[in-house]
Amino acid sequence: MRRFPLVVGPILFAAGLGLAGFQHHQSEQGWVRIFDGKTLNGWTPKITGYKLGDNFANTFRVKDGSIQINYDGYGPTFKNRWGYLFYKSPLSNYKLRLEYRFTGEQMPDAPGWAWRNSGVMIHSQPPESLTVDQDWLVSAEVQLLGGPETGERHTGNLCTPGINVVMDGKLVTQHCIDSNSPTYRGDQWVRMEIEVHGHGKIIHRINGKEVISYSQVQYDAKDAWARKLIKYFNLEISGGSISLQSESHPVDFRNIEIKPM
Repeated sequence: MRRFPLVVGPILFAAGLGLAGFQHHQSEQGWVRIFDGKTLNGWTPKITGYKLGDNFANTFRVKDGSIQINYDGYGPTFKNRWGYLFYKSPLSNYKLRLEYRFTGEQMPDAPGWAWRNSGVMIHSQPPESLTVDQDWLVSAEVQLLGGPETGERHTGNLCTPGINVVMDGKLVTQHCIDSNSPTYRGDQWVRMEIEVHGHGKIIHRINGKEVISYSQVQYDAKDAWARKLIKYFNLEISGGSISLQSESHPVDFRNIEIKPM
C-alpha cells in the first residue's frame, strides 16, 4: 500500500520550507516571490489523463512575466482535461497573493459554468496522490470568476471539492459559497490574497477587501476521493499543497508571492 507524506501544520515553514530557492526574490515586508517571472521552476503540472509532470500541449507556460494557461494545442475540444499547476512544497500558515485575468475564448465543448472560471487550490491533497484519470482535486478552492457584460458574478468564492468547512459556527457542506465581492469584467487584472491559519481561520481578499472567511477545513467522509485520503491523513486539514487551476478558459497569473506567518 502506497504511503504519502504527512502534512502537519506546526512544522510547515519552520525552516523556510519550499522557499530556499526564492530568497533572492524577497520583496517588501517579508513577501517572497515563488514565481520568478521567467520559468516554471518550482511548479509541476497535473492534467487529467496524463501523469504528474506531463505539461500536455504546453498548457502551462510563461510569457510576458505571467504564468499563462492556454489551450491552443488542444485541437478543437477540451475533453474534460482539467489541470493544476502545483507549487513544490506544502504550506500551512501563510499569506498568498497574486494577480489574475481572463483572456480569449473558452474551449467550445467545455461546460457553461467553466466560462471565465479558474481558481487557486489550497489545503489540497499531495500531487503524488492523484490518479492519472482523477478529475477533481480534494482541496479548498478560492474560485476566481470573470463577469459577463451585464449582471453580477462574484469572485474569490469558496468551492469545496471533497471537503467541508465551518462558517459562523456551523458545518457547511454545500459545494460552492459565493463571496460578497464586486463583479470584474473583461480582461482587467484583479488582485487576490488568501490568509491561511492552518486549521484555523482562512480569509479571501479581492483588491484588498475581505470577501469571505471560514475555518476548520476537513475531509468530507461522504466523498469517494476524500475517503481514500482519510486512510493516510487526519480528518482535520492543517495545510497542504497549493496550485493554480486549468478549467477550459485561458487565464494569466502574475506577481505570485508568499508571506510565511
